[in-house]
Amino acid sequence: MTGNNNQTIQGLVAEALRESTDLAQKEFALFRTEVSQNVRTMFIGIAMVVGAAIFAIAAIMLFTEALVKWLATVVGSEALAALIVGGVLAVIAIGLGLYGRSAMSSSALTPQRTVRSIKRDAEVLSERVTG
Repeated sequence: MTGNNNQTIQGLVAEALRESTDLAQKEFALFRTEVSQNVRTMFIGIAMVVGAAIFAIAAIMLFTEALVKWLATVVGSEALAALIVGGVLAVIAIGLGLYGRSAMSSSALTPQRTVRSIKRDAEVLSERVTG
């Protein structure tokens, strides 16, 4: 009877190790897939932002020139009009730059599903060990 209990315990331990290894491999595969998708999404986003920036620069240059010429007729000085328009554009550029920097933080690349799955697995394992 003692031999049977030892064999059963050894079998259970071996099975637990196999399942743990299998679980770890699956978690790592999920991690790789999720990070790969996140990086791909970020590169697509960067490409879109670059394309938009090229067109936006051309549009801003044309609108800025028109605005400076119009404002020069209102204030009577082309230099003063250029300073006013340039100041407003500088404030807008600073705001957009700060927002863009926060959007590209490292937390956007964190594999959230994998982290949740690992926490859930740890909770289940701890419940099985204690319960």
